[in-house]
Amino acid sequence: MPLSEHEQRLLEQIEQSLYAEDPKFARTWRSRDLGAVKRNRVVRAAIVFVIGLGVLLAGVITLPGHSSLGIGLGVAGFLIMLTAAWFAIAGRGLPRPFASKKKHHNRPRQSPLSRLEERWQRRQDERGFGG
Repeated sequence: MPLSEHEQRLLEQIEQSLYAEDPKFARTWRSRDLGAVKRNRVVRAAIVFVIGLGVLLAGVITLPGHSSLGIGLGVAGFLIMLTAAWFAIAGRGLPRPFASKKKHHNRPRQSPLSRLEERWQRRQDERGFGG
């Protein structure tokens, strides 16, 4: 839902006051790229996953000598790996910037069958077979 003119003016005033009060903070958030944030999140999750794998392997290695320590390290390593995987997957759902969103709210939602029929009709029209 788009903002009204009054809300847009208020938002611009808030932005300007933020830039005036703390320009360094404002620059850091203004220059953030959402793609870079997602990549950093996945890279961090991969690093934590490898650390979890190392802890799991340490548990397997220490299992014959100290069974309770080995089991504890194995479980901890597994939980670290599971958390890292969840963290990487959860990053996929980050919101997209407003500029890249497609505006489909004016068009009513179509059923999958009607969309397929529409595509088929467009394909036939492009080839010159339209009736």
